[in-house]
Amino acid sequence: MKIHDFKRKKVQQSKISMLTCYDYPSACIVAESQIDCVLVGDSVAMAVHGHKSTIMATMEMMILHTESVARGLHQQFLVSDLPFLCHRVSQADTTQNVRKLLQAGAHAVKIEGADPDVCQTIRHLVTAGIPVMGHIGLTPQSVHQLGGYKVQGKADEQAALLLQQARDLETAGCFALVIECVPQALAKAITQALSIPTIGIGAGVETDGQVLVWHDLLGLQTEFNPRFVKKFAQGKETLLAGINSYAEHVQQASFPTLEHSF
Repeated sequence: MKIHDFKRKKVQQSKISMLTCYDYPSACIVAESQIDCVLVGDSVAMAVHGHKSTIMATMEMMILHTESVARGLHQQFLVSDLPFLCHRVSQADTTQNVRKLLQAGAHAVKIEGADPDVCQTIRHLVTAGIPVMGHIGLTPQSVHQLGGYKVQGKADEQAALLLQQARDLETAGCFALVIECVPQALAKAITQALSIPTIGIGAGVETDGQVLVWHDLLGLQTEFNPRFVKKFAQGKETLLAGINSYAEHVQQASFPTLEHSF
């Protein structure tokens, strides 16, 4: 998938499938799948490194995981998150941060927020030839300011603001937009108002595409179960069964056999 395919899919009303990925073995699996787009999300800080929020993601962390995923992919479009505050520095420093992610293998970066400073930064990056994906609604990097992981845009005033933010991001040059945890009716209104595609997570079915976290989709974790997540596999149970079977075979001295010995 190429960047021009995003708008083509919106025009053709063909849904965009997006999935997070954080390492080489997982990327090799995704490479054989029908997934359109891969996100090396700053959610890696939580999903892989065990932190309590995405705020703990660093440039070093994002570069390492972007490089790992890029080595495993072939056809999918690869987006990497610009982590906490890394777009709130000078334009020169922001550009250097983005340069590192693209040189690590990303085809585009995702930036949270839509205030005037962020839009100005996006315009600068797009002018420099860097594809930028926007992100509004529940923006995890602002979780403390938002008062927690809550649905955004339920009140009319807040809904109007999110719609305006979406338009501002399109004007700034974003090629696509993630909408996270907003009412389905609002996500539909934003999607219809934009010429660029929207990718929802917890935003209903009316967006132009969907994104989920690798560990959530595959059922690899059972501690965090938000309403918008559907487990399309029971990965944890499958892995546990395999691990326990191995342990039993070792304890019973039924592995390794002659077949596995030199």
